[in-house]
Amino acid sequence: MHVLITADTVGGVWTYTRELVTGLLQRGARVTLVSFGDMPSPEQTVWMNSLPDLDYRATAFPLEWMQGAERGVEESKLYLEAVVREVKPDVLHLNQYAYSDVAPEYPRVVVAHSDVISWSLAVNGEEPAQSCWLRWYRETVNNGLGRADVVVAPSQWMLDAICAIYLRPAHGIVIHNGRRAEEFTANPMKEAFVLTVGRLWDKGKQVSLLAAADHAIPICIVGSEDHPESQYRGAIGYAAGRSCLKLLGRQSQEQLRVLYGQASTYAATSCYEPFGLAPVEAALSHCALVANDIPVFHELWGDAAYYFRKNDPESLAAAIRDLNENPKLRLDYADRAYERALQQFRAERMCTEYERLYRTLVAKERARDTAA
Repeated sequence: MHVLITADTVGGVWTYTRELVTGLLQRGARVTLVSFGDMPSPEQTVWMNSLPDLDYRATAFPLEWMQGAERGVEESKLYLEAVVREVKPDVLHLNQYAYSDVAPEYPRVVVAHSDVISWSLAVNGEEPAQSCWLRWYRETVNNGLGRADVVVAPSQWMLDAICAIYLRPAHGIVIHNGRRAEEFTANPMKEAFVLTVGRLWDKGKQVSLLAAADHAIPICIVGSEDHPESQYRGAIGYAAGRSCLKLLGRQSQEQLRVLYGQASTYAATSCYEPFGLAPVEAALSHCALVANDIPVFHELWGDAAYYFRKNDPESLAAAIRDLNENPKLRLDYADRAYERALQQFRAERMCTEYERLYRTLVAKERARDTAA
């Protein structure tokens, strides 16, 4: 089995890609990986050192959700088409909507990780203002969904969202993202601080909730302040006047593992979260999860998370206080989150489901070829 996978180096899709590519190669598959968005840093590619059989092609072509990306995306299609013709994979696994019209004779999986319009609806309560770019973007997503053999979403909430906003794909399924449990330390001996991981510029992550109320224990925020599009960059003053807040900036994977292992509680503050790998990483590190009361967190975590009222900073502060002042309650929720992550969100399970999907698509394609 030879799979060509597209990815981007800007957000959480890169972590998802790392887990999937590693798992597939360990199972004997061939993988060609093509990345877009920006050239990866050395820290982002260090995991490839142990995978000598990986065929990796890095590019800096813009991503479809970036303003003014139309020309760059069209150029990237030509590049990707050339790679497909060169390597002749069995199946295309596309983590962007724009590439589903590349090499249409190959079976294709399109993964709906997120999209601009569902983000805007969740964050702003309305769709983005109409523009030439938005019309292009909507058409790009519709084409991507319509031309896919199968559309995969990481949660039922995300699959329902794209069906409501765009066209309904012919075949849509849910495959949860996953992480390898052995990469994290499930240490029950914790320090009294709250951790959250999220891009500070992304209103969907809503880490600003933690700055809107006082807390009796330290709140550590990991995440970049630099938007990938320069016009949106600027100083973010979350820490002003709040001595409990500690902005740690970007952290390496090893630094994050240490923080997860030390933190007693993880705050999942997002108002928009199609899945969320950081809560999984925290749960596998035996952190209790305090989660925003939104449907996707209930779908994924059920009674394994301690919820605060939707987008309410005072309720968030109260939830953090409840767990901090009641160690038995905190440990109970840490146990629940850990067990839930082990059962539902392990990389091994994710890879098995994708591998099964690839084989089904390839078998159907070969049966059509034989019939013809």
